[in-house]
Amino acid sequence: MKRKAIPALCAAGLLALALTGCGGGTAGGQAEYIGIDAAKAVALEAAGVAEDDAVFSTAGLDKRNGMDYYAVDFTAGGQSYEYDIDAVTGVVIDSSSGGGTVETPAAGDDDGTASAPAAASPSPSAGQTTGGQAAAVTEEQARETALSHAGLTADQVTFVRSELDRDDGRLMYDVEFYTSDYKEYDYEIDAATGEILSYDYDAEGYSYQPNATPGTAITAEQARAIALAEVPGAAESDIYEFETDRDDGRLEYEGKIIYNNTEYEFTIDGYSGAIREWDAEPFHW
Repeated sequence: MKRKAIPALCAAGLLALALTGCGGGTAGGQAEYIGIDAAKAVALEAAGVAEDDAVFSTAGLDKRNGMDYYAVDFTAGGQSYEYDIDAVTGVVIDSSSGGGTVETPAAGDDDGTASAPAAASPSPSAGQTTGGQAAAVTEEQARETALSHAGLTADQVTFVRSELDRDDGRLMYDVEFYTSDYKEYDYEIDAATGEILSYDYDAEGYSYQPNATPGTAITAEQARAIALAEVPGAAESDIYEFETDRDDGRLEYEGKIIYNNTEYEFTIDGYSGAIREWDAEPFHW
């Protein structure tokens, strides 16, 4: 494989920084990532390939040596390209095309050289096949399905991952994104039908007022009603688990609803009534 040497601050990285306002700020103690779309743009710019000519096989967030980066792999004109893009700065830290790999030194290595990233099994893009199974749904359609279900738009989120994968013989898209206040969403979407197979929500950036008093707490009945409102048609009899808990002294309600062949697990803040965690996946008795 012929290696393309990339300077520490390449033109592609500068382009990404310009597009994302340098993406170096923090919120809730977490670094601002440039986003999967910006990472793809950086890789395409570095390779000199137009977006319409590229077929992406992998595009997702990964980590090595404590550094978060986007692994972006694609083919164009019969040539394969692999790029590792710093998730915060947009700098290309590793690049290869063809058949072997030689890496650009990355910060954080004791010997001044970056260790090779774990090999990722390339995932097929929409229109390709794996084991004879084709992906009828495109990556963009999978994203739109997830955003619509979450009640969000593309300009309100940053995508961490949207890639084609296989689980138990089924081809599916793993779509993950977060909002500006670091609420994280993760969806598994059937690549043949576009059906949402499972999803979860986690308020990672959630914070509360430490001066809240027990008098402001919601009741268990209110928490149950909040959870049931998220599952149209479900009734009290569909709540199979429910308990009061405390997280670092903070009151919260946890439970499980099983309805219409789907299992929902939830955590609700005991003061604001906000849903802190929500997970839904198929269930069979």
